Amino acid sequence: MTIKPAGDRAMLVELADLDQVTSLYQALLHRSPAGVRELVPAARTVLVAYDPEVTTFDRLTRSIREYRIGETAAVTGPLVEIPVRYDGADLDAVAELTGLGRTEIIRRHTTPEYVVAFCGFAPGFGYLTGVDPLLRLPRHSSPRTRVPAGSVAVAGEFTAVYPRESPGGWQLLGRTDLVMWDVERNPPALLAPGTRVRFVEVPE
Repeated sequence: MTIKPAGDRAMLVELADLDQVTSLYQALLHRSPAGVRELVPAARTVLVAYDPEVTTFDRLTRSIREYRIGETAAVTGPLVEIPVRYDGADLDAVAELTGLGRTEIIRRHTTPEYVVAFCGFAPGFGYLTGVDPLLRLPRHSSPRTRVPAGSVAVAGEFTAVYPRESPGGWQLLGRTDLVMWDVERNPPALLAPGTRVRFVEVPE
């Protein structure tokens, strides 16, 4: 664990892997030291914003180093079910790459309970962990210039839903009508770090 200042009101905690990030984030979420105001997890880091009138960088560093992060903490966030029509542009290609039929791909994608590890790329884009090993596929070598909003996709160890139309190189399995990002909603993002997710197949 390496801890560095990030301005005078935050610190960046660098960790070995995503499991350690999840473990520390969950620990801080449920038992934060005094003065912590915001937590922002990423693939290998957790940004910790704090109130300098309540705590100091050195004091908070000592507190964070006391957490045990050897194992992934249990995730107790809210559960969101996402209905999906599995008609994605890459479904047949994924079947060929994996040697699985469409039905088996859908079964393997809808079976796990995923967890949002962190958000990024675009507002409302959550990186979900828990992907079946056989569905951990590489991104396209040449990204599409247009991926429709609501596209459900996999890439590497993650699955995700594109919150808005954008370029993207993930393998597209299907689509949902749920709105991932809505500025009129509080909070705007449907998914946040720690949220548990299940995908549910619906008729095309």
